[in-house]
Amino acid sequence: MLLPFLNQYIRTVWQPRRGLAIAQACIIGLVAAFSAVCLKFGSGWLGTWRVQGSQVLPAWLFLPAVGLGFGFLAGLLVQRLAPEASGSGIPHVKASLANVPVKLSWRVAIVKLLSAMITLASGITLGRQGPTVQVGAALAAGMSRWVPTSPDHRRQMIAAGAGAGLAAAFNAPIAGVLFVVEELLQDLSGLTLGTAIIASFIGGVVSRLLGGRSLLLNLELTQSSSSFSIIEIPFYLVLGVLAGLLAALFNHGLIESIKTYRRLHVSLPIRVALAGFISGIVVAFLPLSFRDNTGLREFVIAGQANAPIAAIAFLAQFLLTLLAFGSGAPGGLFAPSLILGSCLGYIIGIFEFQLLGLASPTTYALAGMGAFFSAVSKVPITAIVIVFEMTTDFNLVLPLMIGSVTSYLVADKLMPGSLYTKLLNLSGINIENVSPVEGAFTKLTAKDVMQRRVETLDAEMSVEEVVQAFSRSHHRGFPVVEQGKLVGIVTQTDLLKIRDRNLAKDTPLREIMTSQPVTVTPTHNLSNVLYLLDRHQISRLPVVEGQRIIGIITRADIIRAEADSLNCHTREHGPQPEPSYVVYQTRSPSIGRGRLLVPVANPETAATLLQMAAAIARDRHYEIECLQVILVSRQKSPAETPVRTAKSRRLLRNAEVLGKKWKIPVHTQIRVTHDIAHAILETIKERHIDLILMGWKGSTSTPGRIFGDVVDTVIRQATCEMVLVKLGKTPESIINHQRPFLTHLFPIPPLSHSPSHYLPIAPSPHLPLPSPQFNSWLVPMAGGPNARAAIKLLPALVTLGNDPKIRLTRVFKPSESEPDMKILEEAIRILVRRQKSSSTVVAAPVQADSVTEGVINLVNTEHYDVVVLGASREGMLQQAIKGNIPEAIASGVDSTVILVRGAINN
Repeated sequence: MLLPFLNQYIRTVWQPRRGLAIAQACIIGLVAAFSAVCLKFGSGWLGTWRVQGSQVLPAWLFLPAVGLGFGFLAGLLVQRLAPEASGSGIPHVKASLANVPVKLSWRVAIVKLLSAMITLASGITLGRQGPTVQVGAALAAGMSRWVPTSPDHRRQMIAAGAGAGLAAAFNAPIAGVLFVVEELLQDLSGLTLGTAIIASFIGGVVSRLLGGRSLLLNLELTQSSSSFSIIEIPFYLVLGVLAGLLAALFNHGLIESIKTYRRLHVSLPIRVALAGFISGIVVAFLPLSFRDNTGLREFVIAGQANAPIAAIAFLAQFLLTLLAFGSGAPGGLFAPSLILGSCLGYIIGIFEFQLLGLASPTTYALAGMGAFFSAVSKVPITAIVIVFEMTTDFNLVLPLMIGSVTSYLVADKLMPGSLYTKLLNLSGINIENVSPVEGAFTKLTAKDVMQRRVETLDAEMSVEEVVQAFSRSHHRGFPVVEQGKLVGIVTQTDLLKIRDRNLAKDTPLREIMTSQPVTVTPTHNLSNVLYLLDRHQISRLPVVEGQRIIGIITRADIIRAEADSLNCHTREHGPQPEPSYVVYQTRSPSIGRGRLLVPVANPETAATLLQMAAAIARDRHYEIECLQVILVSRQKSPAETPVRTAKSRRLLRNAEVLGKKWKIPVHTQIRVTHDIAHAILETIKERHIDLILMGWKGSTSTPGRIFGDVVDTVIRQATCEMVLVKLGKTPESIINHQRPFLTHLFPIPPLSHSPSHYLPIAPSPHLPLPSPQFNSWLVPMAGGPNARAAIKLLPALVTLGNDPKIRLTRVFKPSESEPDMKILEEAIRILVRRQKSSSTVVAAPVQADSVTEGVINLVNTEHYDVVVLGASREGMLQQAIKGNIPEAIASGVDSTVILVRGAINN
């Protein structure tokens, strides 16, 4: 029961929160610690059995046999179950963090854990720290698939898992964090650093507790503290130079060893078995201390060896590690690097002690560990901290710094670049050239490429209306809204539920839609969006801001963005006007489900437009954005031109008073611009406007223009829903009555339903009436989404009248025998569903040769106060613009004309 609930919660609120990241980091640290302890005790138990067996049975026979058998078993396990578990594992983690499609999963983690345990028990001279890093990263990757998150968050969790693995293996939490920053992710962002610190700390502490050690960070490898004097600096420099030279040779040998094994053309089990067999033969003839790698390192550090033993140990470890690593055996290089460094440092320490007698060889052995590790892995800071955390001896800090930095510089000069990067190159992976459009995917956001306006369906629509909506559109899915709030999504797949469940035609859409859809916000980059599309196997994602849906993004939008990036193409051509400049603004609480923009200019018409906006805003739970635009000369910059805003602010303050009176959030702003239309379009984009309500004169004298320069530009370029209002001729007495914002409240009549095509609706008790001439409404219809948009506005707009009466009509030609009433019947159903009180609606067709003629004659004959026009299809919209239908109607009648255009896609 818990898993479905958790997945549903993450699907709804998918963006990785800091709390979720911290919780995951804690779990990752615990799991990495357990895996490190299991690997430690498992390999230790099997290794003890091997060492004890070599003392009972002939070593020259037992050790090669164990190496052969265990090596073959480990190689077979990796080859059959998880080939990604071969080798050190750190290159695989690094490739995954570089967005290379390298598999990291729980299966890889388990196989790596078991195979590394068997490999180390076989006597092969590799370490358990590298495998622990991959195990921690793979466990974190598996968890990120179980709890879906963004790609960036997943990378951070994988890095945290790798750091926790290293911290648990060495009991060194700080070193785990530094290794992530220095080698793997190279990211110092707050979330990355924070999760790495938490996971590494928990991994190190839990591993220490479970491993039988206290929380004291002293391994007691030495009996006395280290010492350092200035005269020893040349010896530590020599140690650093030698470590750098030999480490460069060691890295080169590792690469050549891999190439040599590949030339043999044998399978992984045979390669690992061969390495185990040869290692067993060599170790059988070496001193007993050589049969336990960890014991050998502590044997050297504790000062129990002499120079010849240290030299033999160095040479044996050097060659056997090359032999083992090149085979692809699941094991790491950290432990061999530390043994080689301790042997080299011990030899230099003995030489210094014989010359000067100042420091013990143990100090040089510890410094040598850091120096050789730094030169091999190219992580000097991590090397210094690992040794320091193992000893907590401050006297070692300067020797470690001198040796590690020197060896790093020498090794990087001889063999530039990371060893793990070179190992990836051998496998044909170049992480420096991965994903040529990665920059676009990380820089571009959903807001940059989304379709800003979307066709939505109402949750209360019937399934029959939903099927019709799909048949009229090329879209394969629609967001579903209820009172402006996203509540679901419906796709063509969901329509199959109608047939499977034998649903009635009047079944509401909410019965078949997918509730709680996966969404993104405008700030999420395209890599996050693409990850979610792939993770949930969907083709579109709604883009939401708070409770508002502000756009939708599809796979096609991402492909288009990728193509634009490859072609260095932008969608804006020609000289762009200088942006408008905001000189004044006020903000109210953002609690609405959408925003309605009202550009105001004329005080005499602003009152009516604002009250229309308030009626729509109350009905849809929208916020109102009032815009006042001030024009300046194109020779002057809008940002640098002083303007007077006193009159504009007075007009906007009236709008704020109106908003407070009706408890509607009202935002205001004044923009200085060269182009009014451009300023309006900028506001629509920046403020995520859902609907714009504009006034227009009804005619224009500008050649080639229909509504005028500003309105023509906005109606063509703005993708949000639009309402254009041409106010009718109003007597002076009514104008004087309108100016003080009438506050008369009307009682609510009882809700009732009349038969046939009649619908009762009554005015809202909350809205003042600007004019008694908003009582009779004529709505010509021809069907389509824009006609539907007009119908949806009616319940709000008719509250501006007293006892409003609505006539829905359809103009049909004399050649048609019978008018089609289906469109009008559907409009009645929409009004029934959206009604909040009562009014009278009649549906009756009219016969005429043209839409313009039929509407004008009907208005002049029956004296309708308001004509509401909604274009039926895209072609009808073009006809409305090119054929001057709204302009002709507005010019031919004295009534108020409202043109409604639904939102359109980019």
